[in-house]
Amino acid sequence: MWLLPAFSLISEAAARVYYRLTVSGAQIPGSGPVLLVANHPNSLLDPVLVSAVARRRVRYLAKATLFTDRMVGWLVRGSGAIPVYRQVDDAQAMDGNVDMFRAVHAALDEGAAIGIFPEGLSHSEPGLVPLKTGAARIALGAAAGHSTAFPIVPVGLVFRRKHVFRSEAFAVIGQPVEWDDLAGRTADDQDAVRELTTLIDAALRRVTLNLERWEDRPLVECTEGIWTAQWGADTDEAQRLARLGVTTSVLRQLRETRASRWAGMIGEITTHCRRLERLRLKPGDLHRDVRIRAGVTWGLRRLYLAGLPAFLVGLAGYVLFRAPYQATDRLTRIVKPDRDRRATYNLLIGIVLYTTWVLALGAVATWRLGVLAGISAVLVVPVVGLIGLWTRERWRGAGRDARRFFLLRSRRTLIETLRQRQQEIAEGLREMYATFVVGRD
Repeated sequence: MWLLPAFSLISEAAARVYYRLTVSGAQIPGSGPVLLVANHPNSLLDPVLVSAVARRRVRYLAKATLFTDRMVGWLVRGSGAIPVYRQVDDAQAMDGNVDMFRAVHAALDEGAAIGIFPEGLSHSEPGLVPLKTGAARIALGAAAGHSTAFPIVPVGLVFRRKHVFRSEAFAVIGQPVEWDDLAGRTADDQDAVRELTTLIDAALRRVTLNLERWEDRPLVECTEGIWTAQWGADTDEAQRLARLGVTTSVLRQLRETRASRWAGMIGEITTHCRRLERLRLKPGDLHRDVRIRAGVTWGLRRLYLAGLPAFLVGLAGYVLFRAPYQATDRLTRIVKPDRDRRATYNLLIGIVLYTTWVLALGAVATWRLGVLAGISAVLVVPVVGLIGLWTRERWRGAGRDARRFFLLRSRRTLIETLRQRQQEIAEGLREMYATFVVGRD
């Protein structure tokens, strides 16, 4: 477990470099026993993100085959993971799970945080898959000797494009599961196991995006954007996911009841969202201030991006790390991992190549300029790379903002028509949501 003491800090650094990570929701207890239950859409990067938001030592349950994997075995063993033996891997090794439960219960008794992914396997489905009962059995077994419930905290992981470097990722921490009335029962009580599994499933669904099919995602997110643009909304990601869940439920019910009076509304939303997409706009853009004064203020605040220092840092970061970036991409393509593990391989290969590259630059600097220059290179080059990355992202963002500003000013008649149509849709959404909340169609 040599890596466990630093795993949370390393995970946060890795997660925030690879993704543009947003964390929201409740707080994970900083001490004492806690069972962290999370969805599993992104292989070994899921424990990385959970550790990043937990900000404390977390020991994970991992399938036993990972401990001998040539690529990730060292990481799994070093992070203090606890092996789980599955019948699909080796039916004769299933007896080892007795030791697994014993190790988990001992860790919880000592006040540790345990992480588990109740879906069992990483997947690319549009929503949660049926949960295994392991999390419930662990919790009931650990609480049986004390008849006292400890926190079971759901952590929802949502990725925009999970295999893409610097794409958006969201970690939503939910409220602890309320299971005090079950704490006095045992892991052998099948009714208690099923009931607690159902509670965990409900808690996870409140902090994850659960679509019926991936094709629904643009429509669901655009619908939520229309609602937010017109009526405003809490910026908390958990609240956003709750609204997305309502829209997903509406779509599912519309498919089941094709004669629904809301089918026309969904068609109108689809048409409106497609028009916005063609213009590369979002619903909230229709309400932006496009007066000259606002444009000037925007430009002055971003004037530093046009300066020589920003240009030099952005260019230096690009030049310094272009080689390891391309090499990471090529090696990952050669390995050909499946979709669920692509980001994991990108990150692990990238850590090795980028570290080697920085050390090589330091060695060259030492050879040509001396030891002090070599040490300085090893310390300064990563900082330049990160600042350069940040600068280039700001350039791209400023370019998108400028294009949007001129589009909104130059096509005011069209924008006003879209704004009025969006307001009408938002009024219809309010009625539709109210109808579905009380269970009518």
